[in-house]
Amino acid sequence: MTSAQVDEGQADNAKPGADAGEAVTSGEGYQRGLGARQIQMIAIGGAIGTGLFLGAGKAIDRAGPSLILAYCLAGLVIFFIMRALGELLMYRPVSGSFSEYAREFIGPFFGFVTGWTYWLFWVVTGITEVTAAATYMTYWWNIPQWLSALVFTIILYGANLISVKLFGELEFWFSMVKVTAIVGMILICAGVLTIGFSDAGDTATVSNLWNDGGFFPNGIGGMLMTLQIVMFAFLAVELVGVTAGESKDPKTVLPKAINTVPWRIAVFYVGALIMILSVVPWSTFKPGVSPFVKAFEEMGLGVGAAIVNFVVLTAALSSCNSGMYSTGRMLRDLAMNGQGPRAFTKLTKNGLPLVGTTFSAALMLVGVWINYQWPGEAFHYVVSFATISGMWAWIMILISQIRYRRLADAGMLPHSSFKAPGAPYTSWFALGFIGLVIVMMAIDEEARISLYCAPLWALLLGVSYLMLRSRDPENTAFAKR
Repeated sequence: MTSAQVDEGQADNAKPGADAGEAVTSGEGYQRGLGARQIQMIAIGGAIGTGLFLGAGKAIDRAGPSLILAYCLAGLVIFFIMRALGELLMYRPVSGSFSEYAREFIGPFFGFVTGWTYWLFWVVTGITEVTAAATYMTYWWNIPQWLSALVFTIILYGANLISVKLFGELEFWFSMVKVTAIVGMILICAGVLTIGFSDAGDTATVSNLWNDGGFFPNGIGGMLMTLQIVMFAFLAVELVGVTAGESKDPKTVLPKAINTVPWRIAVFYVGALIMILSVVPWSTFKPGVSPFVKAFEEMGLGVGAAIVNFVVLTAALSSCNSGMYSTGRMLRDLAMNGQGPRAFTKLTKNGLPLVGTTFSAALMLVGVWINYQWPGEAFHYVVSFATISGMWAWIMILISQIRYRRLADAGMLPHSSFKAPGAPYTSWFALGFIGLVIVMMAIDEEARISLYCAPLWALLLGVSYLMLRSRDPENTAFAKR
């Protein structure tokens, strides 16, 4: 199937919905309301989350300064993944993104699995993030957690149903807060290192990166064991691909956003860690404590705790907002291909997937209630699935790009205007790296539960796929390739 045929078919599929016909501005029926400014900040915000602000404390405790190397390696792999995604997006920019490419280049079953898995990833992430945001609110006010979670969910749900432009504006300002916080932290640390002010001024030195047990205080194995934590921190960087169907100028905006990945990682992850670990010895940081908060405390800047709490609150709301956005698009893409309920295909007059977004938001509310009632191990097991499900999307992106490039080189498909450099070798390297991360997860007792959940989810999807195909054997979405 060619790109033109697919776009044509999607436009036709949008016609049955009464609302869709009034808002069609792209081949999928969506309005292209996301501008360059918003896409850039969505791309930046996708790479900065609670994995950095909170999770880095555990990673520093395990790896010490060598965590910097782990972020460099993982950042390089993320760039390879994003360039592979960029090549596919310029071949055919669609909102379904990963599931669409998996369906076209690997097979309908893989498109089905990818769409539903990415949807589940964001539902689970949304549940955890809105609950976390409610918890952060108790830092300032004694508000019942369930009430804050309910208010946040309703506000973000409403914003996602007003217009895609409002979603973009929320993400722009959420990302701006995170970026400002990290840049501010880097500048303060630079001042401590050069001028020597604050309580840490006398001990702050770049040699802290190797003085306390060396650069690899816990060996190379300690660094390798942090890879799953590092990769978890980068989950959602691929969200920019879901915005393709609603970008005003995807052919120009998306490549620019993707090409900023290296400097984003260099500044916000590597740069921030170098500064923090230079000012404060790595052995000072402990799991469960934000390295940003701890660094402020060591510098005698107590106001840092309140600042970081606000930033982490913003990061949690940003993640939940992204979840609201992406789940509705994924469900509609599945429904448009006959791999989900037909009701999910309907759009509002503003070109928004009302039913899919509402269904996902309702599940997030149920999850908040479950977390309130039973905040124990059962819920933790479900949450641990997020890492492996997010990496599944990356695996599908890489395999799809490898197969697409093979077809394009053979003259069977047009070449993309934004080729991934070094592909397919870089894509194979990224797949190997993800395989290494999965092995590390299997070794780590805390992360291993994710690998137990994955086969159960795969079995459920396999049975569901066979049932759907048996009910509608004439549906081309289930045709074998």
